[in-house]
Amino acid sequence: MSKTLFVCQGCGAEHRKWMGQCTDCGNWNSVTEQVIEAAATRSAGKGKALEACPITDISRKNSPRRSTHINELDRVLGGGLVPGSAVLIGGDPGIGKSTLLLQAAAKLSTDTNNGPVLYITGEESIQQVRLRGERIEALHPNLLLISACELESMLATIAKVKPSTVIIDSIQTTVSSRLTSAPGTVSQVRDCSAALIQHAKTFGHVVILVGHVTKQGALAGPRVLEHMVDAVIYFEGDRGHAHRILRAVKNRFGPAGEIGVFEMSDRGLIGIRDASRLFLAERAKDAPGSVVLACMEGTRPLLVEVQALIAPTVYSTPKRSAVGVDTGRVAMLTAVLERRIGLPLSQHDVYINIAGGAHIAEPAADLAILLAMVSAYQDKAVPEDIALFGEVGLTGEIRPVGQPESRAKEAVNLGFTRVVLPGENLERVQKANIIANMRGETATSLALTAVRDLSEAAQKIFK
Repeated sequence: MSKTLFVCQGCGAEHRKWMGQCTDCGNWNSVTEQVIEAAATRSAGKGKALEACPITDISRKNSPRRSTHINELDRVLGGGLVPGSAVLIGGDPGIGKSTLLLQAAAKLSTDTNNGPVLYITGEESIQQVRLRGERIEALHPNLLLISACELESMLATIAKVKPSTVIIDSIQTTVSSRLTSAPGTVSQVRDCSAALIQHAKTFGHVVILVGHVTKQGALAGPRVLEHMVDAVIYFEGDRGHAHRILRAVKNRFGPAGEIGVFEMSDRGLIGIRDASRLFLAERAKDAPGSVVLACMEGTRPLLVEVQALIAPTVYSTPKRSAVGVDTGRVAMLTAVLERRIGLPLSQHDVYINIAGGAHIAEPAADLAILLAMVSAYQDKAVPEDIALFGEVGLTGEIRPVGQPESRAKEAVNLGFTRVVLPGENLERVQKANIIANMRGETATSLALTAVRDLSEAAQKIFK
């Protein structure tokens, strides 16, 4: 016997009647009607007792990772793919998910000791995948292709082929014949993902799931899907820029927050090791409102340009707009600047931009944002050889941040000879004994400027 329920496609909550807004997650227009088949009654018999193993008797030997032979992808994964793991990758349409995975599949298939790689496409024909493979030079006899959407056929094929890696493109197109709901619904995505992940854990192969994203940029489908997999990776980037950023949001086998930088070309995605130079390539020298921030993305130091523009407002309430950083934090920092430095910004619009399409979430960007605003308001340029970092509190104090040595070393590698940093980070950077090489000239010690509060930082930079 079947029954009709209204299920939220965002969180999976069930409702007795249709409603415009889900009462559990707050999403609008996400509740759809679904026919739920009655499940067979489970046996009331007792379960089989399992043998418990003392934790001290478990082998400490780590599972060998399988390198994808793409350095930036290996960095994000924490060193490579772990056998039996499940990876979920999401991103906007056309950003390069299928291209990167096809490149990785071709490189993984060169290792004949681990078995073939199975690429299952539900959105394209195998001829279309072949054409892409020719364009990006990703062809290998051990790379097997099938076009399928039915879960049961996928599992039977995987059991027959015994691949080392399985790529499902995409999980939203996968359907199970046991369910009557449409492809991409909560029940289909959840049950199909659970079956594929359990199959991978049992047979020891890696399963990579490609997921669609919503208009807000979040992975489509139930949130529980992100908890089921071992790693969640997002593709970020703007189509107006040639580079793409691959970010690990969750990783059970490596650091979360790690990023890999790629450049899109006619031959596929090319990893970029010197990402800081890419973000600063078009930086204007001696321009007011421009500051170089030394930030950390996972374990990777990165230099980005923070730009600020302040203009008289024509509205009753001034605008606070930001691209690449949180708008709420920019509004808070604007209030700190007005209160602690005395800049009259109540009649000015404030615009903040992270050049190059990067997204910075760490509070170490506070000092760079504030000094970029001071530079834009006073129409005074920050010296081009200065890089800086630091968190700023509501009282104007500058607080220490993590890994200051890595930030300073990255600044030196890019030719910066002066670093402005929190006072409590000074000793750690001094112990690192970082040497600044003046572009082939005599090496000199890196000039460190320690600041304790916002007023002191503004005085030392704009003196």
